[in-house]
Amino acid sequence: MRTIKLAYIGGGSRAWARVFMNDLALTEGFTGEIALYDIDRAAAEQNRRIGERINALPEAVSKWRYIVAETLDEALTGADFVAISILPGTLDDMAADVHLPEAYGIFQPVGDTVGPGGVMRALRTVPLFEGFARAIERCCPGAWVINLTNPMTILCKTLFDTFPGIKAFGCCHEVFHAEDFLCCVVREELGVPRPHRHELAVEMSGINHFTWITEAAWRDHDVMALLPGFMEKFYEKGYGEQGDDPQAFRGENPFLYGNKVKMDLYRRFGALGAAGDRHLVEFMDGRWYLSDRAAPEKWLFHLTSVDYRRADRQRRIAETAALADGTLPVTLKRSDEELIAFMKALLGMGRVVSNANVLNGGHMKDAPLGSVVETFCAFDADRVTPLPARPLPPGPAHMVRQNARNMEALYDAVKARDLEAAFRVFLAQPLCSRLSEEDGRRLFGRMLTATGACLVPWYDLGPWTKGA
Repeated sequence: MRTIKLAYIGGGSRAWARVFMNDLALTEGFTGEIALYDIDRAAAEQNRRIGERINALPEAVSKWRYIVAETLDEALTGADFVAISILPGTLDDMAADVHLPEAYGIFQPVGDTVGPGGVMRALRTVPLFEGFARAIERCCPGAWVINLTNPMTILCKTLFDTFPGIKAFGCCHEVFHAEDFLCCVVREELGVPRPHRHELAVEMSGINHFTWITEAAWRDHDVMALLPGFMEKFYEKGYGEQGDDPQAFRGENPFLYGNKVKMDLYRRFGALGAAGDRHLVEFMDGRWYLSDRAAPEKWLFHLTSVDYRRADRQRRIAETAALADGTLPVTLKRSDEELIAFMKALLGMGRVVSNANVLNGGHMKDAPLGSVVETFCAFDADRVTPLPARPLPPGPAHMVRQNARNMEALYDAVKARDLEAAFRVFLAQPLCSRLSEEDGRRLFGRMLTATGACLVPWYDLGPWTKGA
């Protein structure tokens, strides 16, 4: 039994933390201490109490000591692993990110990676990650750092650039859903029980939330060759991979979608977008899938309002409090996430191959050297090895390069605290293609003003926020 320490930055999380604690409790082979650190100490304390209740369950095969750290350095000192899962800013900031651009005809289903919202989120989050990287270098330079926070690409770049010796990668489950979708294709076209995604052999590469599957096989079947027949039946009405009902995306949950964008991209390019449709559309010209507020309904995805997120957050806060004080029973259920498998592999307990966000050292030819890309990697004892990625078709390759270069330019602008340079990247976002320079400056200034409380420690907002 291995004993480790894990530092959890954002340890008051009402979503990821419980998934993580459940999976840890159901995993044999290692145990140890979880140091929860959060600027909301009360939320971290609630998760500590939930962790203790999980430990008391008879089905918990692994017991963990949960502590709430007073300081970031206390949490990090002696850590073998560091997980970072934070909400950058408030939901009021996110409301500005997502909804202010709507006055200019720019609609964002998510708004946390690219587009106007992604730029703003990067402006307020990169400086925080610079601090995290320096603290990791100071307190636990040999730890493996797992980033779960968006915008994934630019935040991983921040970690790698601020502390060049860091051992880090970004972890995202979007590709898993695309693999699940292909398993649905297998079921529908071959008339067999739906296989598990691990049974597929897939070729995939890109950048986070804009990855592409170019090949997929199940046993001796070419799954990509099954797509045309599948699309004849399901292109117009859609098909959701999450849950037993493929039409569940037509319900109230705005996070579900019918994969019509994916299928349309396959028709255009012969490659399958390997993220949720609501993410994919933000990397392309808004005239394709976001021409107006009604377009998402045609394409079978939703605009996720921040009011919905507020209501969902209040539900999670109440649920967390009830789990912590014992008025709601704690139950254990293993997720389909792979974070624990990565940790075990890095501890020398086997080998795992899966998608991760890492620096491009040349293993992906369709993105700039030194940029952060999402490709398959091999996880072994104290090592993450990127695997060579096959070239993408010309269309996806061009769009991946464009967005990767935007990310690199935005990182350089934030590192220099240069808002004029950041504005140039803002205007270069595919979703901003219809903005004039004058309207772009006006919108950029309004968005900076709305999230200014998070930005004033690092930027001179004066020239941009006067009269905004």
